[in-house]
Amino acid sequence: MGRIEQLHRKFEEHISLPWLRNLASAERTLFVVYPKEEERRLRAKRDLFRQACEKAGHGWIAVELDAVFAEWMAGQDYAADYFSYPEDLRQKLETDFTRHVAEVIRRALDKTTPSDAVAVYGVGTLFGFVHVSAVLKELESSIPGRLILFFPGSYDKNVYRLLDARDGWGYMSLPITLNEAAYT
Repeated sequence: MGRIEQLHRKFEEHISLPWLRNLASAERTLFVVYPKEEERRLRAKRDLFRQACEKAGHGWIAVELDAVFAEWMAGQDYAADYFSYPEDLRQKLETDFTRHVAEVIRRALDKTTPSDAVAVYGVGTLFGFVHVSAVLKELESSIPGRLILFFPGSYDKNVYRLLDARDGWGYMSLPITLNEAAYT
């Protein structure tokens, strides 16, 4: 059995448990953490995760972040200038782009009930532009059911590292990893 299938099995075990309703937003956020080199395999098998969620009686909405930066940048009045002077873009990334990414995800969350899940793919495409933790902070009050981030990177001792490249950050979400059943 491959790593993605193992991860799917752990996800299925967790998602089929009864969902508590009185959790904080961070506790309603799941990180499906997988090695960055497994990105293509995970994408090819993403229906396994949707099917597991639906089998457990929950709705599923997928959000793709792959083109979110290009779409946001295309809407900027000074996009050409930013390519000439990229340092001028840093502040807009930390504020406007972070809010934009959060809004893309929030639109999906707004369509859900407390028994539905929003699955976010393409989290790795945010690397170098925004911090995932900043996007999650924007969404804290918007998660009715479950927010599932498919996270290429690592998790160790409550610290997440996107693409294994950043120092990482602590977050109170629930990790589902290949290493152990973190939710036992």
